[in-house]
Amino acid sequence: MAGSDLYKTLIFTINNILQQEKYKAALAVIKGFRNGAVYGAKIRAPHALVMTFLFRSGSLRDKVKAIAQATYTHSRNLACFVFTYKGLQTLQQRLQGKACQSHSFLAACLGGWLVFGENNNINSQINMYLLSRILFGLSRLAVEKGYIPQPKKDPFPLFAALVWGIVLWLFEYHPHTLQPSLQSSMSYLYHDSNVWHDISDFLVYNKPRAGAQK
Repeated sequence: MAGSDLYKTLIFTINNILQQEKYKAALAVIKGFRNGAVYGAKIRAPHALVMTFLFRSGSLRDKVKAIAQATYTHSRNLACFVFTYKGLQTLQQRLQGKACQSHSFLAACLGGWLVFGENNNINSQINMYLLSRILFGLSRLAVEKGYIPQPKKDPFPLFAALVWGIVLWLFEYHPHTLQPSLQSSMSYLYHDSNVWHDISDFLVYNKPRAGAQK
């Protein structure tokens, strides 16, 4: 009974603290860390699972270890970035006495430098993912602000043509410039489909099983 009462008292105290406005900014930073960790794991785990079993060689143990490492790195980095970003944003607002658009930019710049500045496969993929999104966003914002005229026709077909034309040109003639995971995907699609020996590796397998081809 005493243990149950202690637990109820502890939960009541925690909930009371969570409801107090004076702690809201600090608690938002902590929850941001939590949400970053959870979201990073949810995003990376299934992606790493698929990509590892499709394209990575090695034992099952090596594959599981690679999936766990990729998931941990993505989850940790996103959690640390959210924590840093929200913390710096709150600090700037407290120092200046009001919220400004520059606070978001500066906090994210420093967080990006500290957390996503290391050149590795995970950070590279995340940064390139964001780059494509901000190019779209800046283009739409430029039209909304009147910096560029509203296109008379939908520019998306031209955009798609240029994206695919450039990426396949890079893959065919300068593949070292592309991210390894993209190279692997494109090799599977465009180069491996040029090679087969019989119906087994034409329809069933991408490549002949070990020992099947002499």
